[in-house]
Amino acid sequence: MKESLLSGINSPLDLKKKSTKALYALAREIRREIVDVVLNNGGHLASNLGVVELTLVLHRIFHSPKDKIIWDVGHQCYTHKLVTGRKNLFNTIRKKDGLSGFPKRSESIHDIAETGHSSTSISSGLGILTAQNIQNIEGKVIAVIGDGALTGGMAFEALNHTGHLKKNLIIVVNDNNMSIGPNIGALSSSLSRLTITTGYQRFRKTFDQGLETIPVLGKRILNIIIQLKKGIKAVFFKENIFSDLGFEYVGPIDGHNISVMSRVFSDVKKINKPVVVHVRTRKGRGYQLAETDPVFYHGVSPVSYVDGKVEKKINFTYTKAFSNSLVEMGLKDQKIVAITAAMAGGTGLEEFQRKFPGRFFDVGITEQHAVTFASGLAIAGLKPVVAIYSTFMQRAVDQVIHDVALPSLPVVFALDRAGFVGGDGETHQGIFDIALFRSIPGITILAPASSAEVLMMLEYGLNRCNAPVIIRYPKDTCPEIPVYEKLIRGRGVFLEKQNNSILFISVGGCIMEVQKATEILAKNGIGVDLYNLRFVKPLDEAYLMDVISHYKRVFMFEDGIRTGGIGEYIASLVNTHKNKLDFEYYGSPNRFIPQAARKELFSDCGLDAESIAVDVSKTLRKGN
Repeated sequence: MKESLLSGINSPLDLKKKSTKALYALAREIRREIVDVVLNNGGHLASNLGVVELTLVLHRIFHSPKDKIIWDVGHQCYTHKLVTGRKNLFNTIRKKDGLSGFPKRSESIHDIAETGHSSTSISSGLGILTAQNIQNIEGKVIAVIGDGALTGGMAFEALNHTGHLKKNLIIVVNDNNMSIGPNIGALSSSLSRLTITTGYQRFRKTFDQGLETIPVLGKRILNIIIQLKKGIKAVFFKENIFSDLGFEYVGPIDGHNISVMSRVFSDVKKINKPVVVHVRTRKGRGYQLAETDPVFYHGVSPVSYVDGKVEKKINFTYTKAFSNSLVEMGLKDQKIVAITAAMAGGTGLEEFQRKFPGRFFDVGITEQHAVTFASGLAIAGLKPVVAIYSTFMQRAVDQVIHDVALPSLPVVFALDRAGFVGGDGETHQGIFDIALFRSIPGITILAPASSAEVLMMLEYGLNRCNAPVIIRYPKDTCPEIPVYEKLIRGRGVFLEKQNNSILFISVGGCIMEVQKATEILAKNGIGVDLYNLRFVKPLDEAYLMDVISHYKRVFMFEDGIRTGGIGEYIASLVNTHKNKLDFEYYGSPNRFIPQAARKELFSDCGLDAESIAVDVSKTLRKGN
């Protein structure tokens, strides 16, 4: 049996020995490996299939890690991992104790920056390059940005600074959605190729310097030539922000043509000024289903594979509960509008978009803009709902404070993926939102424990609060818990109350594990009452202190970081009121949480039902 090409790739050096024909064959093997593993483990599929040839060429032409390749967003790094010595571990990607689904510095010397959030590569790349220049360290820096990341404001800030510093940063724009206008045909390609050749660059530098030595006349001629050059570009090229910012612009080139890309990057690495290489790729390349529907196959959960098609597991999730609730309310109230930052599918807003296209806004990967845009909508009398993942909402803390909370505007924030998130690892855990936002004056934070509470809390935020509201919920199955009591500001509700001496307080997404723990304990003869907190902020402190005063022991559970969490706050209340009871609170430890299944993360942090039951039993035995 013929040995695979991939088995012989142990480092980027091995790629330099391969012919172009061999690299095409290797690309096919890599695509098969990515498809097989991702469909089994879950992960980002279409985006990785689109950059296989580009990755091979970058590692063929440049010399990683001396030359530093930074992958923006990071979810397009699977081929990079396969060719940098991690192919034998690739089947562990996104699994507990396995490879991360994003670049990770502790994993490989070839992973330069930990990029899990969008639009950061140009900033970090410019910083690395500047530091190398100051220390006289040789090496190119290449920032690969695309898949929507160039819509982020931070990317434009970095582009502006790079053009100002005139550092020879190489920016590869992976254009897989026609987001940048094309240039004009074959003549455009020829002119682009001409401007990056060493001979042209040397001639241009000598010519410009020579003219500048001629007093007055030389400068006039140079200005005329510069204007003439701009005029020619205006004829043959579409207007280009990169050239306006001081970059040499190359492209667009075919991101699946290894020969063309090899020639272009060989020339580009010799240029001593900022360069943008515009590469056109096809998302999902080589896997027909992903090519046809790159949105569906952008990121997949572990799936079954039947008759050549992916079948996703369908559960009723908190996201679906939010989606249904928002549509239901949108039918009744035309002032309700929805905003998302490039996550219409992930946040459940697609149905709202279909029914109310004029009231739906996808602003791209611009969380800060999304929040302030919503504040403007609220000022003008609409009812904006901003749906963003908890981890990405971290990027807009200042806007929430300055543009929404300070003027006390009625904006509802639906924070999906709050709490433990699973396979995406440290960069995507939604454990910080309570600690980040609870201290902001005038903001309300709600945590639903059922689909009925999702609707109840959304209605409260849109119609009853008249101030900023955050509704946080996990990426998980949403329980169908009957609701017997209306939402009362600052108060929770008992889900189990039989006047036991022990009370469990649960926050939102913990509810299923906490409920199971009460059942386990009941089988062992330990009765526990269960209180669903509902409000993370504000708390009716007098009411809460009265509730817990009837118990000897109170245990509280939240799927957020303990430091600065609601458990810590309630512990301080108990201490202040000098209640004669034992109060313990559980949450995520004060560390970054790596990838694993959500159930495994609960277990690792002592928040799964079995761990809760065991720990509580031990505590009770010690107390006795």
